[in-house]
Amino acid sequence: MTALDPKTIMLISGALGAVMSIVLYLLKRSYPPSIQGVGFWALSLAMSFIAGVLFSTTGKLPTPLSTTLPSLMTFFGPYIGMVGTQRFFGAPQRHLPWVALILIAAGTSVWFTYMQPDYSARLQLSTAVVATVCLVHARLIWRKSGTTLAGRIALGVLLCAGAVQLMRFATARLYPAGENALDASAQNVTYLAAFAFAIVLIAISQVLLATERLRGELERAATHDSLTDAYTRRYMKEALQRELSRCLRHQRQMALLLIDIDHFKKVNDSLGHLEGDRILTEFVANIKSLLRTADLLGRFGGEEFVVLLPETTLAVANTVAERIRAAMSSWGGPTVSIGVTSSQATGDSVDALLARADAAMYRAKSKGRNRVEAA
Repeated sequence: MTALDPKTIMLISGALGAVMSIVLYLLKRSYPPSIQGVGFWALSLAMSFIAGVLFSTTGKLPTPLSTTLPSLMTFFGPYIGMVGTQRFFGAPQRHLPWVALILIAAGTSVWFTYMQPDYSARLQLSTAVVATVCLVHARLIWRKSGTTLAGRIALGVLLCAGAVQLMRFATARLYPAGENALDASAQNVTYLAAFAFAIVLIAISQVLLATERLRGELERAATHDSLTDAYTRRYMKEALQRELSRCLRHQRQMALLLIDIDHFKKVNDSLGHLEGDRILTEFVANIKSLLRTADLLGRFGGEEFVVLLPETTLAVANTVAERIRAAMSSWGGPTVSIGVTSSQATGDSVDALLARADAAMYRAKSKGRNRVEAA
């Protein structure tokens, strides 16, 4: 007789599932709405809890409650966890094939429970389905987050869980599986213990994935304007300082554009702030399409934007600014006035750059707007 009997292990794994389900549910309530799928992860673990408790009542409660219902949860629980991951990553979801597969497997399991009792067949069926879900789930993690630390941990846990299920499938075919889930053989106890351990690891990997996403969103919120998705004023000043230091150190040149939307206050006053917000959002999207990958666009004020052009001379920056001005003029929305400047060989500073660009921009406004001026 092993030190831990199957019933105890089932209750332990059920308790672990319950605790981790509560943890994920509480985290879900504190996460922003943009982080999806955590509730499905919590539900999957809750089903593991219920299944473990019900399986431990084998021989005491009626078979539909002690065997059939927890078997169904064993089929659906891992799939619901995978659905949570699909929602978390915004991946396409095709429920019908999976639900059909699980229902067929569940129906077959019912056959081997009541019509032709065969625990070994039920065990092979459940391990085959769970292994398939684990491996497909692992493939999804690999494609969406396989390069991050949390993604690699989740991938490793799912691959190990799938491998254990495949091993159990193989051993169930080679060795006697016993009469039910409470079989006290060392083989059964070992696999049940591995299942309990896997529940904890899967939950931890899910918490890590969600925490990693939250950290990324917080970092993005700190560096990006919430309305336009342009960089914030603080981030742009830091980026300008880094690029200027690099240019002064290596005798390179950078350029700066200061862009102001003409008569934007009239847009807000006549069309309303919602329309003004829409114009700002489209304005940023249009400018980004005209810039290189290395160029940075930031929002400095209400309708004032800064563009950092690394490795760019004043002449080239003028060409870029004129291209932006012409595109905005033909867009059909408000026009723009743009001030252009570039870094000097020595003794320059971010404040000096901004001051020169600001003076050039106001000169463009004083000359009738919808124009480019350089300093």
